[in-house]
Amino acid sequence: MKIRELAKHWEQNAKGRLSKTGYTIHLDVESAARLAAITEMYPKRHPEELLGELIGAALEELEASFPYVKGSHVIATDEEGDPLYEDIGPTPRFLALSRQHLHESDEKSDA
Repeated sequence: MKIRELAKHWEQNAKGRLSKTGYTIHLDVESAARLAAITEMYPKRHPEELLGELIGAALEELEASFPYVKGSHVIATDEEGDPLYEDIGPTPRFLALSRQHLHESDEKSDA
């Protein structure tokens, strides 16, 4: 979800699956004031929910911002028959580590 889509999401008051891991963060004064403003604008949402969704959206945008680094292996061809090369930049590593941690989290919750 993009950050610009969050306000619409908050208006609809949807809820997602939450991690059992809790985090404690200290915000700078300006960020705390902005969070207070958003909390006042969307009173059905707890500040922790808003922070979680903001962080989730920021992580999606971070992932999208990672540069593509062309590898040497062709992994597919496009509709015109041109080769598509593997990405050897930070995106594949980030995705693999994210899947690994998600899998570990799922295993813990099943236990």
